Amino acid sequence: MKKILCLLALCGAPLFAAAQDYVLQRLSDSPRHQEWVTVEHDDRAVQAFVVYPERPDPVLAVVVVHENRGLNDWVRGVADQLAEAGYIAVAPDLLSGMGPDGGKTSDFVDSDAARTALYQLPPDQVTADLRAVADFARNLPAARGDVAVAGFCWGGSQSFRFATNYPGLKAAFVFYGSAPEDPDALARIDAPVYGFYGGNDARVSATVPGTAERMKALGKSYEPVVYEGAGHGFMRAGEAPDATDANRRARLEGWTRWRTLLDTL
Repeated sequence: MKKILCLLALCGAPLFAAAQDYVLQRLSDSPRHQEWVTVEHDDRAVQAFVVYPERPDPVLAVVVVHENRGLNDWVRGVADQLAEAGYIAVAPDLLSGMGPDGGKTSDFVDSDAARTALYQLPPDQVTADLRAVADFARNLPAARGDVAVAGFCWGGSQSFRFATNYPGLKAAFVFYGSAPEDPDALARIDAPVYGFYGGNDARVSATVPGTAERMKALGKSYEPVVYEGAGHGFMRAGEAPDATDANRRARLEGWTRWRTLLDTL
Protein backbone atom coordinates (compact mmCIF):
# COMPACT_ATOMS: atom_id res chain seq x y z
CA MET A 1 0.00 0.00 0.00
CA LYS A 2 2.82 2.41 0.86
CA LYS A 3 4.35 1.84 -2.56
CA ILE A 4 1.03 2.60 -4.25
CA LEU A 5 0.56 5.80 -2.27
CA CYS A 6 4.01 7.03 -3.23
CA LEU A 7 3.33 6.25 -6.87
CA LEU A 8 -0.02 7.97 -6.94
CA ALA A 9 1.08 11.00 -4.94
CA LEU A 10 2.39 12.45 -8.20
CA CYS A 11 -0.92 12.26 -10.04
CA GLY A 12 -1.45 15.56 -11.79
CA ALA A 13 0.89 17.41 -9.39
CA PRO A 14 2.42 19.82 -11.91
CA LEU A 15 -0.86 20.09 -13.80
CA PHE A 16 -3.26 20.86 -10.98
CA ALA A 17 -4.39 24.46 -10.91
CA ALA A 18 -7.08 26.14 -8.87
CA ALA A 19 -9.00 26.61 -12.08
CA GLN A 20 -7.61 26.44 -15.61
CA ASP A 21 -9.23 29.10 -17.72
CA TYR A 22 -9.86 26.92 -20.76
CA VAL A 23 -11.65 24.31 -18.64
CA LEU A 24 -13.88 26.85 -16.92
CA GLN A 25 -14.68 28.51 -20.23
CA ARG A 26 -15.70 25.18 -21.74
CA LEU A 27 -17.92 24.41 -18.75
CA SER A 28 -19.46 27.86 -18.92
CA ASP A 29 -20.15 27.56 -22.65
CA SER A 30 -21.64 24.07 -22.40
CA PRO A 31 -25.32 23.87 -23.42
CA ARG A 32 -25.81 20.75 -21.29
CA HIS A 33 -27.61 20.72 -17.95
CA GLN A 34 -25.15 20.62 -15.05
CA GLU A 35 -26.10 20.37 -11.41
CA TRP A 36 -24.77 19.58 -7.96
CA VAL A 37 -26.60 16.89 -5.98
CA THR A 38 -26.20 15.37 -2.53
CA VAL A 39 -26.16 11.58 -2.30
CA GLU A 40 -26.91 10.46 1.25
CA HIS A 41 -26.13 7.06 2.72
CA ASP A 42 -25.59 5.89 6.28
CA ASP A 43 -24.05 8.93 8.02
CA ARG A 44 -22.50 10.36 4.85
CA ALA A 45 -23.58 13.13 2.47
CA VAL A 46 -21.60 12.97 -0.77
CA GLN A 47 -21.60 15.96 -3.10
CA ALA A 48 -21.62 15.04 -6.78
CA PHE A 49 -21.52 16.95 -10.06
CA VAL A 50 -24.00 15.62 -12.62
CA VAL A 51 -24.19 16.41 -16.33
CA TYR A 52 -26.97 15.23 -18.64
CA PRO A 53 -26.71 14.66 -22.39
CA GLU A 54 -29.05 16.39 -24.79
CA ARG A 55 -31.05 13.41 -26.05
CA PRO A 56 -34.55 12.05 -25.42
CA ASP A 57 -33.87 8.36 -24.69
CA PRO A 58 -32.63 6.70 -21.48
CA VAL A 59 -28.86 6.29 -21.48
CA LEU A 60 -25.99 4.63 -19.65
CA ALA A 61 -24.76 6.42 -16.53
CA VAL A 62 -21.03 6.73 -15.88
CA VAL A 63 -19.53 7.40 -12.45
CA VAL A 64 -16.35 9.48 -12.86
CA VAL A 65 -13.76 9.08 -10.09
CA HIS A 66 -11.40 12.00 -9.62
CA GLU A 67 -7.64 12.10 -9.26
CA ASN A 68 -5.78 12.28 -5.97
CA ARG A 69 -6.41 16.00 -5.47
CA GLY A 70 -10.17 15.77 -5.33
CA LEU A 71 -13.02 16.86 -7.56
CA ASN A 72 -11.61 19.79 -9.49
CA ASP A 73 -12.64 21.71 -12.59
CA TRP A 74 -10.83 19.38 -14.98
CA VAL A 75 -12.79 16.36 -13.72
CA ARG A 76 -16.02 18.34 -14.04
CA GLY A 77 -14.93 19.08 -17.60
CA VAL A 78 -14.53 15.36 -18.27
CA ALA A 79 -18.06 14.81 -16.98
CA ASP A 80 -19.35 17.44 -19.41
CA GLN A 81 -17.48 15.83 -22.30
CA LEU A 82 -18.99 12.46 -21.44
CA ALA A 83 -22.44 14.04 -21.53
CA GLU A 84 -21.57 15.60 -24.86
CA ALA A 85 -20.84 12.06 -26.09
CA GLY A 86 -24.33 11.00 -24.99
CA TYR A 87 -24.02 9.65 -21.45
CA ILE A 88 -25.09 10.77 -17.99
CA ALA A 89 -21.96 11.60 -16.02
CA VAL A 90 -21.90 11.63 -12.23
CA ALA A 91 -18.65 12.82 -10.62
CA PRO A 92 -18.66 12.42 -6.83
CA ASP A 93 -16.44 14.45 -4.52
CA LEU A 94 -15.03 11.72 -2.30
CA LEU A 95 -13.62 14.41 -0.01
CA SER A 96 -17.16 15.48 0.88
CA GLY A 97 -17.34 16.16 4.59
CA MET A 98 -13.58 15.81 4.96
CA GLY A 99 -12.62 19.41 4.25
CA PRO A 100 -12.34 22.35 6.65
CA ASP A 101 -15.56 22.73 8.65
CA GLY A 102 -16.93 19.62 7.00
CA GLY A 103 -16.45 20.95 3.49
CA LYS A 104 -15.39 19.34 0.23
CA THR A 105 -12.48 19.60 -2.21
CA SER A 106 -13.00 23.28 -3.00
CA ASP A 107 -12.80 24.16 0.71
CA PHE A 108 -9.21 23.02 1.19
CA VAL A 109 -6.58 25.73 1.28
CA ASP A 110 -4.81 24.19 -1.73
CA SER A 111 -4.53 20.98 -3.72
CA ASP A 112 -1.72 19.64 -1.54
CA ALA A 113 -3.99 19.79 1.49
CA ALA A 114 -6.71 18.01 -0.47
CA ARG A 115 -4.27 15.29 -1.49
CA THR A 116 -3.14 14.77 2.09
CA ALA A 117 -6.74 14.38 3.24
CA LEU A 118 -7.56 12.02 0.40
CA TYR A 119 -4.91 9.52 1.46
CA GLN A 120 -6.48 9.43 4.90
CA LEU A 121 -9.84 8.26 3.56
CA PRO A 122 -10.89 4.87 4.92
CA PRO A 123 -11.09 2.41 1.99
CA ASP A 124 -14.47 1.14 3.17
CA GLN A 125 -15.81 4.70 3.13
CA VAL A 126 -14.64 5.17 -0.46
CA THR A 127 -16.34 1.92 -1.46
CA ALA A 128 -19.58 2.85 0.31
CA ASP A 129 -19.58 6.32 -1.25
CA LEU A 130 -19.06 4.95 -4.74
CA ARG A 131 -21.69 2.28 -4.25
CA ALA A 132 -24.24 4.88 -3.15
CA VAL A 133 -23.36 7.16 -6.06
CA ALA A 134 -23.56 4.29 -8.55
CA ASP A 135 -26.98 3.32 -7.20
CA PHE A 136 -28.09 6.94 -7.48
CA ALA A 137 -26.78 7.21 -11.05
CA ARG A 138 -28.37 4.04 -12.36
CA ASN A 139 -31.75 4.98 -10.84
CA LEU A 140 -31.97 8.47 -12.32
CA PRO A 141 -35.15 8.90 -14.39
CA ALA A 142 -33.05 9.68 -17.47
CA ALA A 143 -30.85 6.61 -17.02
CA ARG A 144 -31.54 3.22 -18.52
CA GLY A 145 -30.82 1.34 -15.28
CA ASP A 146 -27.15 0.39 -15.53
CA VAL A 147 -23.84 2.04 -14.76
CA ALA A 148 -20.15 2.02 -15.65
CA VAL A 149 -17.23 3.52 -13.74
CA ALA A 150 -14.17 5.43 -14.94
CA GLY A 151 -11.33 6.97 -13.00
CA PHE A 152 -8.03 8.78 -13.41
CA CYS A 153 -4.79 8.25 -11.48
CA TRP A 154 -5.92 7.51 -7.90
CA GLY A 155 -9.40 7.35 -9.34
CA GLY A 156 -8.21 4.82 -11.90
CA SER A 157 -7.09 2.51 -9.13
CA GLN A 158 -10.37 3.12 -7.32
CA SER A 159 -12.37 2.27 -10.44
CA PHE A 160 -10.49 -1.03 -10.74
CA ARG A 161 -11.11 -1.68 -7.05
CA PHE A 162 -14.79 -0.74 -7.36
CA ALA A 163 -15.21 -3.41 -10.03
CA THR A 164 -14.38 -5.93 -7.30
CA ASN A 165 -17.12 -4.55 -5.06
CA TYR A 166 -20.11 -3.79 -7.30
CA PRO A 167 -21.88 -6.73 -8.95
CA GLY A 168 -23.67 -5.83 -12.15
CA LEU A 169 -21.26 -3.08 -13.17
CA LYS A 170 -21.27 -2.71 -16.96
CA ALA A 171 -17.56 -1.87 -17.30
CA ALA A 172 -14.61 -0.26 -15.55
CA PHE A 173 -12.37 2.19 -17.40
CA VAL A 174 -9.00 2.52 -15.67
CA PHE A 175 -6.86 5.48 -16.69
CA TYR A 176 -3.28 5.03 -15.45
CA GLY A 177 -4.32 3.31 -12.23
CA SER A 178 -3.10 0.06 -10.70
CA ALA A 179 -5.07 -3.09 -9.95
CA PRO A 180 -5.79 -4.57 -6.50
CA GLU A 181 -3.15 -7.13 -5.61
CA ASP A 182 -5.55 -9.42 -3.77
CA PRO A 183 -6.47 -12.31 -6.10
CA ASP A 184 -9.65 -12.93 -4.13
CA ALA A 185 -10.73 -9.38 -4.91
CA LEU A 186 -9.97 -9.77 -8.61
CA ALA A 187 -11.95 -12.99 -8.63
CA ARG A 188 -15.09 -11.03 -7.71
CA ILE A 189 -14.98 -8.90 -10.87
CA ASP A 190 -17.81 -9.65 -13.28
CA ALA A 191 -17.38 -6.67 -15.62
CA PRO A 192 -14.87 -6.04 -18.38
CA VAL A 193 -11.97 -3.82 -17.36
CA TYR A 194 -10.36 -1.53 -19.93
CA GLY A 195 -6.99 0.06 -19.18
CA PHE A 196 -5.42 3.22 -20.59
CA TYR A 197 -1.72 3.73 -19.81
CA GLY A 198 1.17 5.98 -20.80
CA GLY A 199 4.25 4.47 -22.39
CA ASN A 200 6.50 6.84 -20.43
CA ASP A 201 4.70 6.13 -17.15
CA ALA A 202 6.73 3.07 -16.18
CA ARG A 203 5.80 3.18 -12.51
CA VAL A 204 2.20 2.33 -13.40
CA SER A 205 2.54 0.72 -16.82
CA ALA A 206 5.12 -1.77 -15.55
CA THR A 207 2.36 -3.34 -13.46
CA VAL A 208 0.17 -4.03 -16.50
CA PRO A 209 1.72 -7.37 -17.63
CA GLY A 210 1.33 -8.84 -14.15
CA THR A 211 -2.24 -7.63 -13.90
CA ALA A 212 -3.00 -9.13 -17.32
CA GLU A 213 -1.59 -12.49 -16.22
CA ARG A 214 -3.64 -12.54 -13.01
CA MET A 215 -6.84 -11.51 -14.76
CA LYS A 216 -6.32 -14.11 -17.51
CA ALA A 217 -5.70 -16.86 -14.95
CA LEU A 218 -9.01 -15.92 -13.29
CA GLY A 219 -10.87 -15.87 -16.58
CA LYS A 220 -11.57 -12.14 -16.33
CA SER A 221 -11.78 -9.63 -19.16
CA TYR A 222 -8.94 -7.09 -19.07
CA GLU A 223 -7.91 -5.10 -22.13
CA PRO A 224 -5.04 -2.66 -21.54
CA VAL A 225 -3.66 -0.25 -24.12
CA VAL A 226 -0.35 1.57 -23.64
CA TYR A 227 0.03 4.82 -25.58
CA GLU A 228 3.56 5.27 -26.83
CA GLY A 229 5.39 8.34 -25.56
CA ALA A 230 2.57 9.48 -23.28
CA GLY A 231 3.22 10.32 -19.65
CA HIS A 232 1.19 9.86 -16.50
CA GLY A 233 -1.98 11.95 -16.57
CA PHE A 234 -2.06 12.23 -20.36
CA MET A 235 -5.84 12.66 -20.45
CA ARG A 236 -5.43 15.92 -18.56
CA ALA A 237 -2.08 16.97 -19.95
CA GLY A 238 -3.11 16.15 -23.50
CA GLU A 239 -5.81 18.80 -23.64
CA ALA A 240 -3.73 21.61 -22.14
CA PRO A 241 -2.68 24.41 -24.50
CA ASP A 242 0.98 23.43 -24.02
CA ALA A 243 0.46 19.67 -24.44
CA THR A 244 3.25 17.59 -25.94
CA ASP A 245 2.50 15.83 -29.20
CA ALA A 246 2.60 12.42 -27.49
CA ASN A 247 0.19 13.42 -24.73
CA ARG A 248 -2.15 15.17 -27.16
CA ARG A 249 -2.19 12.13 -29.43
CA ALA A 250 -2.74 9.74 -26.50
CA ARG A 251 -5.63 11.81 -25.21
CA LEU A 252 -7.34 11.88 -28.61
CA GLU A 253 -6.82 8.15 -29.11
CA GLY A 254 -7.91 7.45 -25.54
CA TRP A 255 -11.12 9.45 -25.94
CA THR A 256 -11.89 7.73 -29.25
CA ARG A 257 -11.37 4.30 -27.73
CA TRP A 258 -13.38 5.20 -24.63
CA ARG A 259 -16.37 6.46 -26.61
CA THR A 260 -16.26 3.44 -28.91
CA LEU A 261 -16.27 1.07 -25.95
CA LEU A 262 -19.09 2.96 -24.24
CA ASP A 263 -21.15 2.63 -27.40
CA THR A 264 -20.91 -1.17 -27.13
CA LEU A 265 -22.30 -1.35 -23.59
